[in-house]
Amino acid sequence: MEEIEPRRKRPKIVRGEDDYMAGNIIEIELHKFMTFDYLKCKPGPRLNLVIGPNGSGKSSLVCAIALGLGGEPQLLGRAKGIGAYVKRGEESGYIKITLREDRKEEHFTIVRKINTNNKSEWLFNGKVVPRKDITDIIQRFNIQVNNLTQFLPQDRVCEFAKLTPVQLLEETEKAVGDPQLPIKHNALVQKSRALKDVQLTVEKNEETLNQLKERNAELEKDVERVRQREELLAKVESMKKKLPWLRYDMKQAEYQKAKEREKDAKKALEEAAKHLQDFSEPIEKQKKKKAPMDAECKKCTNLIDGNSRKRTELMEEANRLGVELGGKYKDMEELRRQEETRQQRIFKTKEELAAAELELQNLPHYEPPTAEIKKLRDEIVALDDSARQMNLKKSEKEKLLFQKKEALTQCTRRLKEMGDKNRKCLHALQKSGVEKIFEAYTWVQEHRDEFNKKVFGPVLLEVNVSNQDHAKFLEGQVAYYIWKSFITQDSGDRDLLVKHLKSFDVPILNHTGNDGHRRDPFEISKDMHDLGIYSRLDQIFDAPTAVKEVLTEQFGLDHSYIGSRETDQKADLVQRLGIFDLWTPDNHYRWSKSRYGNHVSAVVEAVGRPQLLLYNLDVGEIEKLMSQKKELEEDIANLEESYKGFQDEERHLRNEEANLRRQRERILKDAQNAKTRHEEIKRLISQRKQKLEMLEKEVDMDAAMANLIDQVTNCNIQRLHNAIKIKDLLVEAAHYKKSFVEKRMASLELDTKVI
Repeated sequence: MEEIEPRRKRPKIVRGEDDYMAGNIIEIELHKFMTFDYLKCKPGPRLNLVIGPNGSGKSSLVCAIALGLGGEPQLLGRAKGIGAYVKRGEESGYIKITLREDRKEEHFTIVRKINTNNKSEWLFNGKVVPRKDITDIIQRFNIQVNNLTQFLPQDRVCEFAKLTPVQLLEETEKAVGDPQLPIKHNALVQKSRALKDVQLTVEKNEETLNQLKERNAELEKDVERVRQREELLAKVESMKKKLPWLRYDMKQAEYQKAKEREKDAKKALEEAAKHLQDFSEPIEKQKKKKAPMDAECKKCTNLIDGNSRKRTELMEEANRLGVELGGKYKDMEELRRQEETRQQRIFKTKEELAAAELELQNLPHYEPPTAEIKKLRDEIVALDDSARQMNLKKSEKEKLLFQKKEALTQCTRRLKEMGDKNRKCLHALQKSGVEKIFEAYTWVQEHRDEFNKKVFGPVLLEVNVSNQDHAKFLEGQVAYYIWKSFITQDSGDRDLLVKHLKSFDVPILNHTGNDGHRRDPFEISKDMHDLGIYSRLDQIFDAPTAVKEVLTEQFGLDHSYIGSRETDQKADLVQRLGIFDLWTPDNHYRWSKSRYGNHVSAVVEAVGRPQLLLYNLDVGEIEKLMSQKKELEEDIANLEESYKGFQDEERHLRNEEANLRRQRERILKDAQNAKTRHEEIKRLISQRKQKLEMLEKEVDMDAAMANLIDQVTNCNIQRLHNAIKIKDLLVEAAHYKKSFVEKRMASLELDTKVI
């Protein structure tokens, strides 16, 4: 019976001192990813909420977590290729996620670099690794971005809804934390299926057993015949065992006969050995007589070899003396040549000595131009000081130029960010139903030179609201069509826009001024302040004058007031102050009077969320940045021109200084060359005198020649004595050789007789 495993308790969740668990995300860093240029955030150890309006990048952050932890683009249901997640207009980006290890001070970083060519590169703690290594690390912490019960992107909610209860249970088991749970569940399912298979097999086996019993009854008759056959087979086996014993008896008889033949052969061998011993005795006697003769022959051989070595040594000595004699003749000849060469060198040295002394007498005396050198040194110091001052001025200009360029870079980057917000506003209009708003805006920007006056639009791009509550009020007060409108200030410009933008479904409004109409000045009375009213709709946003006047005139922004939540509670008292339009954080109040009975009626509507003013731009800031950029460019141009002038002046001073330095070095070099020439001539005269003295002190060659002649005579006498010794040795060697041959012949004759 299979032993049942005891139920294991669910593993306890262990958190560190910093409240984080192993595998928690500590930091997320994004660069050029979807809507983000750069983002760096640090999630907390427990529940994290990302809150923001539509389009602010919440889904982008979720996509980054999925793709950075080994997920594929198909997992998110947005795009098929990873290149689609690079920010528009960029070539590449990266996702960097830092996970906590088992201990607080330990963590590791996973980086996924992506580009528009749908290629990814994975880095683990700064080193390039294959994707399999990243997958192993993710699985180690049971992170499953492909499991809809653990990670559910908004684009795959419909897939989650389609999961059957069984699939939902399986995915939940994978996500709860114990990796063995889905494995055990699957094993349980497999065993259940196996149990059903076993039950079916038992039923089939029972049917088979009944059939076999019926067949067994039929086969009992054949059993008796089989038993008889087995008895016969047993007899056959017994006969097979007796057959080897019979063969053994036959071989044993043959062995006895072979043993008798062996005894006869041993007797014959003993008789042959006896005959061999009788024949060996005379041979041993002759070997004993031969031994003294061999010793005598060996002695003669050694004497002959000794004489041969002595003769060889004497011949080698004679050859050496001949070579030495030839060398002595060569030495005598060399001494004669050296004497002749020495006389020539003495004559030549005397001539060189006289020429050097004459040159020293004729060489003029040289005085270095000290005054001119001092003057050049003073001029060089003055030029160096001027160049140093010029370099300081140039450094100041360079520093100021660097600061201006940094400011210009920041200004350009800020303008680019504004341009990105501009595109977001256009996208918002396009999503709201104005499909060709991009084409209309592009056409106006490209044809600005054709207008008589400045053209504004779309209005959404011109309005800036800093408060989100105010954005709700303004968007609720102003009709939708106005946000996509273009505003002109000249009738000719209006006609031109109507002609070309007719197909783009955008309204054209012409503003000619307020025609002297004066608005009530903005003022909050004490009664308004007591009710919580603090502003008016025309005061909560910034826009060009023409745009602001159009909005105010058409939608009565100067008669619509803004209150707080306190105003909501006292809304019945507001109408008494002559206010007929009021906005609070939660409600919009409008009062109207009947023309016939002056009866007052009120309409209250809930305030909705803004849909278009989420990405509004600060137009004043854009103009300020453009003006600042222009000023910085002019300042940089002036500074570069000034810097170039200082640089040219410094280069000119340094060139003059270098020319003076070269002139001074040339004068010093001439003085040094003249001094060196005097010293070289004096040193040459001294060397010539020493050489002449050495040549005159050399020993005469007569003694050397006499010594060589004596050596040659002695060599000839020694060679004669060696020749006589060689002749005696040859005679003695011939005598010993003759005696040795005679003895060897006698020994050979004796051996022949014995054999």
